[in-house]
Amino acid sequence: MASTNFSVRMDSEIKKQCETLYGELGMNLTTAINVFLRQSLRVGGFPFEVRLDQPNKETIAAMLEAERIAKDSSIKHYSDVEEALRELKR
Repeated sequence: MASTNFSVRMDSEIKKQCETLYGELGMNLTTAINVFLRQSLRVGGFPFEVRLDQPNKETIAAMLEAERIAKDSSIKHYSDVEEALRELKR
């Protein structure tokens, strides 16, 4: 099998961290990238789940409550944090 060079631009700190990680696993970064690419071919895509993080039910409930509070004219609103803290100290 013929080999070819492959150039990748990446954050230098990420590269250092990955070199350390894969070194502890007994391989260099080139071998790790080859493992990733071969596994991608085996599974027909990324060899791990790629998704946007979705908030959990508790977070969604808190967001909805915050929206409700922000729109509720019967709830006292403060113009800044200092005003709210002064109110709390009373």
